[in-house]
Amino acid sequence: MVPCLYSRDWVWTHLNFFVQLLLDALKFSAVSFSALARCPPSEDKVLMNTVENFALEQLNLMIESVSEIQSIHKFRSEILKAVQMVIDAMIKFSEFHSQVLDWESSGEEFNKTRPSVNHVLNVHKCVMEKLCELGTIAAKGGGGLVTILNVSWKGVFTLLQHGNVVLSSKVNVAAIILNLVSLVIEPMKCAAATWSSVMKEPVSATDARRIFLPVKFFLINAVKISCLCPCQAYLVRKEIIFCVLVISTYKVWLSNEKLLETVSEAITELLEQPCLDLVKCILNSTDLKQDLKHNIMDLLFTTERCSFPDGYPSACFMNDPMNEIFNTNCEGRNDAKILSLGRINFLLNLMKHSFDLSDDAKLLITTKLNWLLDILVQEDVYASVLLLQVPFSYFSGKTTELKWLPLLSCLLHALKTFMVAVSKNYAWLELQLFLLDNLLHPHFLCWDIVMELWCFMLRYADDNLVNGVISKLFSVMKLLASSEPVLVYSSALRKMARSITMLLTYGAHTKLNEIFEYIFIQDKSQLSTVIWVALILEGFPLNLLSEKMKNIAIQSTIRDYLSFIGNFSETSMLASSSATIGLPVFSASTTIQSMKLSTSDIDVRTLKFLLALLRSYKISGVEQAKGVCRKLISETLGIISCMKHLYAVNEMEEVILELEKLFISGPTASDALLYECKSSLAPFLAGLAHSKMTETDDNAKSCAVWELYHMLFKERHWAFIHLGLKAFGYFAARTSCEELWRFVPQNAALSYDLESGKQVSEDGFMLEFKIFLEKEMALLTVTSSSEQLELLMKEGLVLKDMLNSSLKLCGTGNECKSMEIDEGPSSRKRKLPEGLSKGMELLKNGLKVMRQGLTLLEEGHVDSRELHNKLRSHFSGLEDEIYRLGSQGGVD
Repeated sequence: MVPCLYSRDWVWTHLNFFVQLLLDALKFSAVSFSALARCPPSEDKVLMNTVENFALEQLNLMIESVSEIQSIHKFRSEILKAVQMVIDAMIKFSEFHSQVLDWESSGEEFNKTRPSVNHVLNVHKCVMEKLCELGTIAAKGGGGLVTILNVSWKGVFTLLQHGNVVLSSKVNVAAIILNLVSLVIEPMKCAAATWSSVMKEPVSATDARRIFLPVKFFLINAVKISCLCPCQAYLVRKEIIFCVLVISTYKVWLSNEKLLETVSEAITELLEQPCLDLVKCILNSTDLKQDLKHNIMDLLFTTERCSFPDGYPSACFMNDPMNEIFNTNCEGRNDAKILSLGRINFLLNLMKHSFDLSDDAKLLITTKLNWLLDILVQEDVYASVLLLQVPFSYFSGKTTELKWLPLLSCLLHALKTFMVAVSKNYAWLELQLFLLDNLLHPHFLCWDIVMELWCFMLRYADDNLVNGVISKLFSVMKLLASSEPVLVYSSALRKMARSITMLLTYGAHTKLNEIFEYIFIQDKSQLSTVIWVALILEGFPLNLLSEKMKNIAIQSTIRDYLSFIGNFSETSMLASSSATIGLPVFSASTTIQSMKLSTSDIDVRTLKFLLALLRSYKISGVEQAKGVCRKLISETLGIISCMKHLYAVNEMEEVILELEKLFISGPTASDALLYECKSSLAPFLAGLAHSKMTETDDNAKSCAVWELYHMLFKERHWAFIHLGLKAFGYFAARTSCEELWRFVPQNAALSYDLESGKQVSEDGFMLEFKIFLEKEMALLTVTSSSEQLELLMKEGLVLKDMLNSSLKLCGTGNECKSMEIDEGPSSRKRKLPEGLSKGMELLKNGLKVMRQGLTLLEEGHVDSRELHNKLRSHFSGLEDEIYRLGSQGGVD
């Protein structure tokens, strides 16, 4: 056994002696720097070298002391206090020399070649680099080094602030910012790895804040330094953007994890604003040219449009999201997809705080609005935006509050805020062009968002703007009405009617009476009838009209409908090739169903009309005529479903029997296109609750009704299943029939098991029916689940495929064209879509003919000078309006 050479007392004595020596050395350093702070820089080279070497040695001693603090834990507080004294003295020393050199004075050229100047620069550079190193060590040393962490990074900022002009070229400021960014990512990555492991309890708000408060500290310091040196920050733009996008993406992913919702809230509360400030200080800088800022936006919101690899998911759909999010970069195509939700969330925050942005930065954001629509088309982004809820900060009085809102709602709020922010800025023109370009966007979610912005603009715009927009859009619709089919849902006419209807309903409802009066009272042409049917089919809000106008609309619609069915001829319909045949039926059906009208004016003639249609369909051999017939059958069934009194008429039994022959037992039963009528058949069958029925097997009417319900319940498409259940629910609650089992077939679609789809359960249908009724009565809440996300993702994929097919058919493709960034308002012309360009040409040709007609009129009626002048005035105004419309679209 080897004897101990030194006793414990001896070790402690020498340790105490060493610590005391260290403390004395540190105190000596502090006193020395305090003394140097009172002396101006010397021109003596030997003295300057001595001071530089002394400063370097003292800084190294300070760093070593902090690095080894764990080894001498007993004397921790004394050593840290001494180190803090040294840092304070160093900073005062550096500040004094900065003032002596007067770096920021204007006027004389600063002389960097003077020995004293070079000496001060060397000392400052050394102090800054060592303080950065000390700050990094303190960051990794845990909570016990918070004081050192604060004073060291504060010192870096203070020195840089005093010597910004000179030091930014002498010191590697970009490396300092990069160091801070890495200090942001590392603790988040470690915490994410811990939280992503199996957890049974939610993370407390206190734990989340404890992790993110230091992260916020590093972000704030990065913001401060970037504001001082934006050009240096631009050099590490990729790392900065990676940092803010990772944080943004991580927040959105956390929002979908129930146990980690407090973490998402902590990120929103503590980190979102500094992340935003870090990018804003670069975008708002006057030291950077616009093309450099454009590069920042391209990195934030990738320029690739609709070109992500199929099947590669975003963060919400990954098996290992933590590994993917924190080990990605900003430029790879796959990585761009991973961060897509984070990009949307960051753009959302950028727009929400756009009042703090420069005019140039606002213009840059408008160039990325098309990118936003393109990314929303991606199936996983589509699903997430519709279903996810995220914590959203907003101002309530003088305080900022946090509320969970759907991501789509947050996006709309941010877009509207951005619209207000740019309304008096030259970016407003670009925003208007964006709205105009996407007025008829083929993807429903993108169209819905664009229309929401249109409505928001018109709701608060002045009357002149509202009148101008509605008038011009209505003029375009009149052009489309002369060439586009009104009964084709995807036609340009119907799309324009859809957009105008939404604008009138939610943005410019004060124009409703004026538009209606023009169609119904002033213009009696066939074209106005087509326009009215298009508007009605797209949900024109009759209930918002004045009572007088509403009554005129209803009475006129029913009168036209009764006139049509009264003069209806099966022979003429079968021989007709007109695409507008039966428009009064479509108008009446939509009006009656939307207003829930039940009037005695709709009598047995409607049932006879339906019987005539059913007979016509059986004997017609022309597919075009059969197509019109199917549509009219569907619309007429919709009318009857609203008229309870018709179910008691004797002719109703004949209608039911004919419907049974059409769909089930007759020669037309195999016609697959009859599915077009089934959506209206469901409410018709529901209305049979108001009809008396005999529940016996020898009653033809009852048997026909059972068979029709059986057919509906055998349908396996989810939409028909839903319609069937809704109809049967209404029927079951009101009918006098007691043997409801007769209406349900044994092989109903809902009777089969979900896994194989082959096993039939006797109670399967009734169980699903009970669930359906309970859901209808339940309070609707928005909750997300992986199953719902996957279903919405499938839906999004179908919509994306439809969009791509539509773009191919139009021959437009989906490539992004680069947009020029001008220092001032954009003055370039945009090309109108092909249909509108063609319409403009027709208008111009029409003007030529009208001009010739006016000349002939004046020559033939010389005595009507007053009338001629009035016509000339109106004609001149028309020419001006057409010229303005053409000049905005780049039409020559």
